[in-house]
Amino acid sequence: MPRAVREQQMLDAAVRIFGQRGYRAASMDEIAEVAGVSKPLVYLYLNSKEELFTACIRREAAALVAAVRRGVSGGGPPHRHQWGGLRALLNHTPGRPDAWVVLHNQARTQGEPFAAEVAVMREEILAFVTSLIAEAAREAHGNPALAEREVAGLAQALVGAAESLAGWANEDASVSAKEAAATLMNFAWAGLGDLMRGRRWSPGAGEVDGPGGGA
Repeated sequence: MPRAVREQQMLDAAVRIFGQRGYRAASMDEIAEVAGVSKPLVYLYLNSKEELFTACIRREAAALVAAVRRGVSGGGPPHRHQWGGLRALLNHTPGRPDAWVVLHNQARTQGEPFAAEVAVMREEILAFVTSLIAEAAREAHGNPALAEREVAGLAQALVGAAESLAGWANEDASVSAKEAAATLMNFAWAGLGDLMRGRRWSPGAGEVDGPGGGA
């Protein structure tokens, strides 16, 4: 069997065991058994438990980012891009529940360098979402009407909400990807739409500033 294929089998087994047992409780013996190889072969290919876990994080992070990018590819208005990206994220994660646990639970709680690997993935997604929001502003106004810091804050909020919804959908089998994505679009896009039209919520008045607003 080619090395690349064998290595993917080992990573598949490792993601399963790390996701179900947790990083500290997972054993190389069990990973080797699930992969159908000897433990010395796992060490030969991936050197150590730490490097194996890092390889799992990198593979699953790359797969998640690629899924979101595919969902956004193609033409159409900005809201269709955001809908496509959310659907892609929320369709991807239920089919890989162990991978989601590895990325969003295990890696983030096991310290460096694992948390840093996940941070790289999140920064890539944030940059991508930031560009989508800026694109929406350009389309609405002909120029980026939202301040750079405001766009960055909106991207942080949207990505954080998407992560929370993905976790919810993963834990509750009755929640479909379409339902979860529509929930976030109803929550976020309405507010973004007001911003694009120059309508803002005013903290002082508790109302909307701008055209048609009450403050």
